[in-house]
Amino acid sequence: MKLYTKIILRPLLTEKNTAMKEKENRVVFEVARDANKLEIKGAVEEAFKVSVEAVNILNVKGKVKRLGRNMGKRRSWKKAVVTLKEGSVIEFFEGV
Repeated sequence: MKLYTKIILRPLLTEKNTAMKEKENRVVFEVARDANKLEIKGAVEEAFKVSVEAVNILNVKGKVKRLGRNMGKRRSWKKAVVTLKEGSVIEFFEGV
């Protein structure tokens, strides 16, 4: 298994994600493009010492952007929505 530091790239902290954390006990991470659900579940459990109930993943396509007459594209990335079991809390997100 890969190191969890190579799988979980960063947490995503937005208003919508903060509301999901408070209401549904779900947290959102940007993860490696080649990671699957089992690897993500193991990485979150190892890194934060919590119990994971479910993992949903989304591939976010990069947007085409324009700067003057030049066209470019942002990179594509993968998002993971992790549902924690009842009573599990990630201390990293508390107070955000």
